[in-house]
Amino acid sequence: MFLRPSKNVLTNFRFAWTKVPLEYQQGRWIDGVREYFYYIDHNGQLFMDDQRMMNFTSCFKDKQFLAFFFRRLQHTSVDKYKEYFPYTSKCGKEQNYIRCDDRPVVFTSIDRESGEFEYNKSTRSIQFEPSKLCMFPNGRLYHPSPFDNYGLVTSQLADELYAKFKFDSNGKPTHFEWNGETLPLTNELLKFAPQKD
Repeated sequence: MFLRPSKNVLTNFRFAWTKVPLEYQQGRWIDGVREYFYYIDHNGQLFMDDQRMMNFTSCFKDKQFLAFFFRRLQHTSVDKYKEYFPYTSKCGKEQNYIRCDDRPVVFTSIDRESGEFEYNKSTRSIQFEPSKLCMFPNGRLYHPSPFDNYGLVTSQLADELYAKFKFDSNGKPTHFEWNGETLPLTNELLKFAPQKD
């Protein structure tokens, strides 16, 4: 069961990834499925999509709930939502539609002893692969993820890691220093970087 903010169910008009408004209703039953709508920010924090204030005090913080939620990430298959809410997390008769500032998986901390890369402020993690860190042309840092190919590294964590990068004469990152080793970067994630028009 998901915890819900105590509030009246209202019809909301939201602007998601495009300028086209999408009408939805939190908690509405459609064909035996109850629909909810969420937003993931660039810090990996999860919110109800229609919250007016989105900051640390208003995001979901229960790590077990977050682990449960993010373990069930899928791509949205419902045509009317997938342009604006491209991801879902299903729980029984609840279908939770998700949009995000950048990526659905956001890496938020590294356990330097175990090498575990925690994501979305939950208990979920994967093994950190430093040679696969990749800086996109937009200046953001990414890493392979267990869902949808790659995830975003939070700005705070990216700032901590920045000093460990080595750059070529063109300013492109080529190596990363980790645990006393200088590792060449594969930059294999660049194939997913948005292309400039």
